[in-house]
Amino acid sequence: MGFTSGSVPHSLPPRHWHLDARVSAVPRRQWVAFAVLRLPTLSQCPSPFVIEVAAVVAATMDMDSSRLINDDLAPTKDAQRTWSKWHIAALWVGMAVCIPTYTLASGLVDKGLGWKAAVAAVALGNLVVLIPMVLNAHAGTRYGIPFPVLVRASFGVRGANLPALLRAFVACGWFGINTYIGGSALAQVLRVLFDISVGERMPFLGVEPLEFVCFLAFWGLQLAILLRGIDSIKHLETWSAPFLLLLGGALLAWAIAKTGSFSELLKDPPRADGAPGPSGSVLGLALGAGLTSAVSFWGTLALNIPDFSRFAKSQKDQVIGQMIGLPLTMAFFAFIGAVVTNATESIFGVRVADPVALLGKIGGGMTTVIAMLALLVATLTTNVAANIVGPANDFSNVNPKRISFKTGCIITALVGLIIMPWRLYNDAGAYLFTWLLGYGAMLGSVGGVMIVDYWLIKRQRLSVEDLYSYDGPYTYKSGWNPVAVVAVICGVAPNLPGFVAALGLTTVSDFWSGIYTWAWFVAFLVAGTVHYVGTMITRNQRANLERASA
Repeated sequence: MGFTSGSVPHSLPPRHWHLDARVSAVPRRQWVAFAVLRLPTLSQCPSPFVIEVAAVVAATMDMDSSRLINDDLAPTKDAQRTWSKWHIAALWVGMAVCIPTYTLASGLVDKGLGWKAAVAAVALGNLVVLIPMVLNAHAGTRYGIPFPVLVRASFGVRGANLPALLRAFVACGWFGINTYIGGSALAQVLRVLFDISVGERMPFLGVEPLEFVCFLAFWGLQLAILLRGIDSIKHLETWSAPFLLLLGGALLAWAIAKTGSFSELLKDPPRADGAPGPSGSVLGLALGAGLTSAVSFWGTLALNIPDFSRFAKSQKDQVIGQMIGLPLTMAFFAFIGAVVTNATESIFGVRVADPVALLGKIGGGMTTVIAMLALLVATLTTNVAANIVGPANDFSNVNPKRISFKTGCIITALVGLIIMPWRLYNDAGAYLFTWLLGYGAMLGSVGGVMIVDYWLIKRQRLSVEDLYSYDGPYTYKSGWNPVAVVAVICGVAPNLPGFVAALGLTTVSDFWSGIYTWAWFVAFLVAGTVHYVGTMITRNQRANLERASA
C-alpha cells in the first residue's frame, strides 16, 4: 500500500493520531510518518504499511541531528528491503553448514552420548531457539532497525550498550574459533602439498607455528573482504553452502564404506564393560548440556537477527525463510557429525571428533587438498555472515559518529585474535561446558528481556524516531532502564556457581551443577519474569504519583 506526501491511508482513522508537539517543525511527509508511529493501535495496522512508514522515517531522518545514528544504524530504506524467504533460507544454510555445527554433535558423541541422543539434542535445541529467533526478527522487519537500536527500547539509549557489547564479545569468540578452523584447514593443505611435518607448539601461545601463520593469513583474508562492505555477504551465501554439504556427504559415504553398511554405521560402539551405548550418568549430564549448547550455539544470532531481518521484504519472508533454513540444516549436518564420529572409533580405534583432523587421516594427496579448500571457502563465508555483521554494528552503537561498520569489523577481528581461540576449540570439555554454557547464561538473560519487553510490555509498538533520541521515552533514567539491567543480573546469578565450578575454581553441589546444565533456559525465564514484574511495578508507581499530583 503506497502513499504520497501529504496523504494518509483511509485505514488509519484520525482519532488514533497522537501528534507530538514537534511535528509542526518537520516536513509534511515526515509529519505523516511521525503521526502514524504514535498510533496506540499500531499493532492493528497492516504490516506492509508499517514497513513503508519505517522506510519513510529512514528517508527523512536527519543523521546530523543525533549522536545515536549513522548510515549503518539508520532504519533500512525501501530499496534495501530485497531479501526474500529464499535469501533468508540461503543465509541460514550458509551459516549453519560449518565445522562448529559438525563439532557440536561430534563433541557430544566424544563425551559419551549416543549419536541418536546427540542429534536429538541438536535438533530440539534448534527448534527451541527458532522461537526467539523469529520473535526478535519481527521488529527488524517491521521497523528496519538493527539489534543495537532495538535493545534501546528495553535497556535505554545508553543502556543498550550493555547487551550489545555482551553479544559483540561472544561473537568475537566465535569469529576467532572459525578463523582457527579455517587456518587449520589451510595448514593441512600446505602440509600435503609441500610435505611439511607437524612442529612443536610454541610456548605461551600453545599452537603449532604453521597453524598460527595460517590462522593469521585466514584472519587477514576475512578482514580484507569485510572492509569491502556488507553487500557481498548476500551473494556469497548463495553459493558457499554446497561446498561443505558436499564434503559432509563425502564423509558420510566414506564412513559407510569403512563400516560395511549404513546399519553398521548407526550402531553405537559398546562400553568397556560390554554394555551397549553410554552410561546413565554420562547420558543425563551430556544430554542436558548438549541441549543447552545447541540453543546457545545460535544465542548470538537469536539476539541480533534484526541485523538481517531488517532487509526482508515482509514478515512472511523472514519467518518462512528461517523455518526452512535453520532447523533442517542443523539437524542434517549434526547427523553427519554424530554418526561419522561414532564410526571413527571402530575404524581407527579412537573417536576423532575434529573433522579437520579426520580429513587428515582419511585423505591423501589431492583428496585432502580439495576437501580442505572446500572447508576453507565454506568456513570463510559462514564466519563473515554469522560473526561479523552483528558485533560490527554493536561496536558502532557505542559511538555511532566515530565507529562505523568497517571500524567495528576491525575491532571484532582484533578481539578474535587476542583471545587465542585455539585454546577454546581444542578442548571439547571447555568448548561445550565452559564456553557455550557460560555465554548462554548471559545471552539467555538478554533474550528474555528483549522478547518480554517487545511482545508483552510494548506490544510491538515502537517509536522509531525516539530510538535515536536522548529526549524520548527510551531515555528512562539517564539513558538506562534499571529494571532491564537488574533482570539480566537476576538471570545470570543462578548460573554463576556452576560456571565458577566449570572453570575449576571451586566445587559446588549437584543442585547448582544441575542449574548450570540448563543455563540458557534458566537465564531466559528468570530475566524475562523479573523484567515483566519490575516494569509493571514501576509503571503502577508512576501512575499513582501522577494521580496524586493531579
